[in-house]
Amino acid sequence: MKQLYKILVLSLMITLVFTTNSYAGNKDRAGEAGGSQLLINPWARSNGLGGSNSAYVRGLEAQFLNVAGIAHTKKTNIIFSQTQWLKGSGTNISSFGLATKLGKSSGVLGFSVVSMSLGDIPVTTVEQPEGNGAVFSPRLMNINISYAKAFSNSIYGGVNIKILSESISNIKGTGFAIDAGIQYVTGKKEQIKFGVALKNVGPNMSFSGDGLSIRGFVNQQPNQMTLEQRSASLELPSLIRIGMSYDFYINDNNVITPGYSFTANSFTNDQHSIGIQYKWSKYLMLRGGYVYEKGLYDATRSTALSGPTAGMSLLVPINKEGGNISLDYAYQLSNPFLGTHSIGVSIDL
Repeated sequence: MKQLYKILVLSLMITLVFTTNSYAGNKDRAGEAGGSQLLINPWARSNGLGGSNSAYVRGLEAQFLNVAGIAHTKKTNIIFSQTQWLKGSGTNISSFGLATKLGKSSGVLGFSVVSMSLGDIPVTTVEQPEGNGAVFSPRLMNINISYAKAFSNSIYGGVNIKILSESISNIKGTGFAIDAGIQYVTGKKEQIKFGVALKNVGPNMSFSGDGLSIRGFVNQQPNQMTLEQRSASLELPSLIRIGMSYDFYINDNNVITPGYSFTANSFTNDQHSIGIQYKWSKYLMLRGGYVYEKGLYDATRSTALSGPTAGMSLLVPINKEGGNISLDYAYQLSNPFLGTHSIGVSIDL
């Protein structure tokens, strides 16, 4: 039965690799998707690797890269994270969540809330294009509920259901999407890892509210009428992510893990992420990565992130079963702005 699982997983990976070109991003469709915040990683550890750890990501952070990684949670994982996205733009991301094991063979349940604030934006009108003194604050929120399970000693799978909300004072849009992922682990020390994830698959979303209506006269009628303009529907930014990694054990206390992930986006450029993580015992992790996409160094590039990433974690053991408290930090270089800074606290019980 285990051999059958392995054959099925490897067949799925090979199929996705050879069909990626047909799914890859189309530059002519760039900017047409809604819910673009779904492409922003709110967690500090994986930001330090540029997302190159999709094959070996573990715990709650796996909700973003590959939900199958939640299945590796031993007991309970709790994370608080704060990100200054493109510092200087006024965009802040606050995240909280937990993943908890339901039983020895019952899988792991995960839940998280990601809230994004874009700061205060001046209100402008046709009559007052420079602003009327008032401001409004857009709010974006994602709610995730996940379930992942180990199907064998080598195969892990998971599903994530997300609800996204985008709003200002008088307009609101709501969407729904599903993620699914598989991770495959092999080797004498389980040092070889592969992963495949399909993300942001769901129906189109649209906006509604008083902000899309005006009052005016129709056909010279004496009384004003309310005219409502319909919002065009928007597709979600679906993608496929394929990753692999290998653990090099220098000794029991020193492990170096290089990783690679390829992301095929349906509305933006495809991305290649490479990274390396060094782990010293139970106390320290150092990370570095690089994210490349076509046209990254062109004057007309489509992203402000310019490639390099770095991060670290300081861990403090809290019990003999491997539990710890971790302080995580990550930095992503950008041009313009002053980069993206992520800091988080992770508690493994």
